[in-house]
Amino acid sequence: MADFHFIRPLWLIGIVALIFALYLLKKYRINQSGWHQLLPAHLSKVLVDGSTKTQSASLMLPFIIGLLTIIALAGPTWKKLPQPVYQLARGSVIIMDMSYSMYATDLSPNRLTRARYKAIDLLDQLNEGEIGLIAYAGDAFTISPLTEDINNIKLLLPSLSPDLMPALGSNPYSALALANDMLKNAGHLEGDIYWFTDGIDREDLQDITQWNRKHPYRLNILAIGTSEGAPIKLTNGELMKDDNGSIVIPKLTEKSLQGAASSGQGYYARITNSSADIKHLVSQPIVQDDDKKSESAQTGDQWQEFGPYLLLLVLPLVLGYFRRGNLLAIIPCLFLLTPTQPVHADFWTDLWKTKDQQGQAHFNNKEFEQAAEQFENSQWQGSAHYNAGNYEQALASFQKGNDAQSLYNQGNALAKLQKLDEAITAYDKALQLNPDHQDAQANKALLEKLKQQQDQQQQQNQEQQNDQENSDQENQDQQQDQNGDQQQEQQEQSEQQQSDQNQQQNSDENAEQDSEQDQQQQNEQQQNEQQSQEQKEQEEQEQQAEQQEDESAEQSEQQQQAQAIKAQQEKETEQKHKQLLNKVTDDPYLLLRNKMQLEYQKRRQDRSSVGVKKKW
Repeated sequence: MADFHFIRPLWLIGIVALIFALYLLKKYRINQSGWHQLLPAHLSKVLVDGSTKTQSASLMLPFIIGLLTIIALAGPTWKKLPQPVYQLARGSVIIMDMSYSMYATDLSPNRLTRARYKAIDLLDQLNEGEIGLIAYAGDAFTISPLTEDINNIKLLLPSLSPDLMPALGSNPYSALALANDMLKNAGHLEGDIYWFTDGIDREDLQDITQWNRKHPYRLNILAIGTSEGAPIKLTNGELMKDDNGSIVIPKLTEKSLQGAASSGQGYYARITNSSADIKHLVSQPIVQDDDKKSESAQTGDQWQEFGPYLLLLVLPLVLGYFRRGNLLAIIPCLFLLTPTQPVHADFWTDLWKTKDQQGQAHFNNKEFEQAAEQFENSQWQGSAHYNAGNYEQALASFQKGNDAQSLYNQGNALAKLQKLDEAITAYDKALQLNPDHQDAQANKALLEKLKQQQDQQQQQNQEQQNDQENSDQENQDQQQDQNGDQQQEQQEQSEQQQSDQNQQQNSDENAEQDSEQDQQQQNEQQQNEQQSQEQKEQEEQEQQAEQQEDESAEQSEQQQQAQAIKAQQEKETEQKHKQLLNKVTDDPYLLLRNKMQLEYQKRRQDRSSVGVKKKW
């Protein structure tokens, strides 16, 4: 019991208040006694105080109940609980050197490849807090902002190369300044910077030493390369040469890097074939000042509280008052304290976390539909709907905001809904509020290109449709001309036949004196000629009908072929549109390159000159 103490000792002051309350209660009972009304004042005081022991005894039970309750509220304890382990919200930034010296082949296959693998090993070791990624050559660029999703950074690392950088050279100071802004804007007063490089010059060392004196972040350096160095093998297979035609052999400036890490109160390690170098960089303890240590010590319960067990002793003592009806007045108050709404299953979750925090947990677990139901923030709710594929609902949520980011998100949702004109308008509004929004610029350019392709495709389809209609009209006119010629020919034959018959009748009337035998022969000959003419006409009609059927079949086949070609073209167009739309969010490498180029061009416009420090 040497560790016995009270967690909340100020509650013990309530004992004084308890004694004072019982004294007032005793005085009230004496004044309300029936004997006081019958006896004189000088006798009642002596007689009542000396003879009413039951009244004094009746106050002992309330005193015990009140005393136990106050002690329970004070929190008696003597047993220490083990402290829980808390996850530190640390911030870390990885800086990758992308100068052409990283193509040196003193490490197999080259320094750049080994640095990528070591960066992945470092991500696996840094399994807590937020991590960002920066690459630099002649200038520094943010590849990934601070995030807890290390898989996103792992996907971006293989795309980093000196060929991707807009500016040649080496400017590590700009990378450190960018890392400082990244950590400071995220609210990290302390943090670690892990720098993967193969060397710095003296000017860089002076700048970095001054930077370390002004900023609280630790600078840890992993040296990539060897002291002997090796030629730089470019992607085309050639060896890099200087202006004099000599082969460039970059060497590791180990002493300069050790000095930079020492001035930054960080660790220095040289790349090895094992994981010892990465473990050495992350093995340093996180130093906390006295204020943070005391704050951490007060977080949570350190001692097991035994006050609730005392309340179990109070309950049997209180039961007697229910029999007398003294505590029945408390029952209406209990009804007032009863919640009118049903208690949900997630009561404790609502008690300790806000709706947005619960939604963020679902969002991190990729449960986007549940996250959308939890979020109260319209932009986060829209992001959840967007990732779940509910673009209409996402657009409705994004439209509740009028800032540049909200308008940019509206453009993305409209692009997914195939509303390209409205999406471009949303991007324009976002750029009016924030002209430096590079993602909006890139997506707008992509959609304008897509819309241009759509217009061209529609124009081609319209031209093909017009050509097909003209061809059909020509075939129809040709068929009508043929039918008209055939009808005219039949009419002429019929008129000729009628004329022959009239002539024959006239000749019969003029030759009545001819013999009946001649007339009969002429009639037979006329009938034979008429039958042969009718047979010939029938054969011509059948031939024309067959020709019309052949032409109709050929025309129908041409129409089917044209429809099939049109359907194929529409299918190909739809596939192209889907591919272009997927590039809006599913092609990070293209967006990364475009983003860096746009950002570098803007920097060149904003600055009159850019100081690029070259090293090979």
